[in-house]
Amino acid sequence: MTNVIKNNIPNTVTCLNLFSGCIACIMAFKAQYEMALFYIILSAIFDFFDGLLARALNAHSVIGKDLDSLADDISFGVAPSMIIFSLFKEMYYPANISFIVAYLPYTAFLISVFSALRLAKFNNDTRQTSSFVGLPVPANALFWASLVVGAHDWLVSDNCHPVYLLILVCLFSWLLVSEIPMFSLKFKNLSWSSNKISFIFLIVCIPFLIFLGISGFAAIIVWYILLSLFTRKSK
Repeated sequence: MTNVIKNNIPNTVTCLNLFSGCIACIMAFKAQYEMALFYIILSAIFDFFDGLLARALNAHSVIGKDLDSLADDISFGVAPSMIIFSLFKEMYYPANISFIVAYLPYTAFLISVFSALRLAKFNNDTRQTSSFVGLPVPANALFWASLVVGAHDWLVSDNCHPVYLLILVCLFSWLLVSEIPMFSLKFKNLSWSSNKISFIFLIVCIPFLIFLGISGFAAIIVWYILLSLFTRKSK
């Protein structure tokens, strides 16, 4: 009985990730972006701890791995898609593109599709044990949620063309399944030489958060992508 309870603790935490992700989707559909961001962050916390608990309790399972991917696609794929969908509905559309107003919001779900592809790829890619290939889905979700919360007024003004948002959706969809190596923030020790890239990343994150507020999280994800590209070229 004790083993049964122990072995199901990680899966229970994964289900909490999924539960939070479902609430994030509802908040996004209602255009309550701050709450959607909150529940996406909560999902990310649960996502971190389910793996940690599985390792600590030695409670790995095939079901747990599949469940984790299903939960992640809702929390970090569908939820940000719903945020973008709702944002598209609010945006200012110039008269010359009025013919696509009814259809453009549905392109938001490219994020869901490519997040699912990213997760399937991750589950079967032996190169991603200590780092990533392509943008991790939690990072992508955090980018979109924080961008919409922090820059909402500008995004729905006539200064932001809906096509810009479509291009950004396509770019991040590609980044999810790209072959770009991206570093992990997992620390094996606290030495500078072993974790130089991670320390540089974290230090630069501080002014982003201080000066940009919520939008700083979106800037941090862009910084993460650029630093990954830079370190890739320097190797």
